[in-house]
Amino acid sequence: MALNQNEHVLFYGDSITDAGRRSKDNNNGGLGVGYPSMIATRLSAAYPELNPRFTNTGISGNRAKDLLARMDADLLAHKPTLVSILIGINDTWRAFNANDPTPVDAFRKDYRAMLRRIVDELGARLVLCEPFLLHTPADRAKWRSDLNPRIDAVRELAREFHAIYLPLDGMFAAAACRRDMTYWLSDGVHPSQAGHAMIADAWIRAVTA
Repeated sequence: MALNQNEHVLFYGDSITDAGRRSKDNNNGGLGVGYPSMIATRLSAAYPELNPRFTNTGISGNRAKDLLARMDADLLAHKPTLVSILIGINDTWRAFNANDPTPVDAFRKDYRAMLRRIVDELGARLVLCEPFLLHTPADRAKWRSDLNPRIDAVRELAREFHAIYLPLDGMFAAAACRRDMTYWLSDGVHPSQAGHAMIADAWIRAVTA
């Protein structure tokens, strides 16, 4: 996959994608301060002749069912040509902090329904980002039994819909062998600026290869 002329990239997800995009003080034109902004800045500088556009509609706290519920206004209405999705960690998190689990089958069903609409109604290309977790604090390790089946589900959907797939959980695990876990994900979930930069670098390599 490579960028096309007048490519319109839309980033869709939870707080990791949101990354302060709705802040009144420093939202970088609605892109936030995380990996979507980093990707937009780098690709705009590298490919000015392609006139790429970028939209971020991530919302903190979202689960897969929330993305599906709001996609008419927050995804389809923007008519992107390339949609990048990162979702899944809140589906796991809520099982542990709010006793509000999302069955993996329901997660897969909602995710698949979202992808089907994107492909059928927009014909947009897809980038699916693997949800990720590092075991910091240590009790995050208990989340693995819930998160790993979701990672498998996203991998299955990437194959089914011929999407580019970013194996972010494995990437962060490898990065944590080079520097302590909190350097990348302060709470095991939310990336530092270094963590966001690693996502951005991997995304650009995958999409422009």
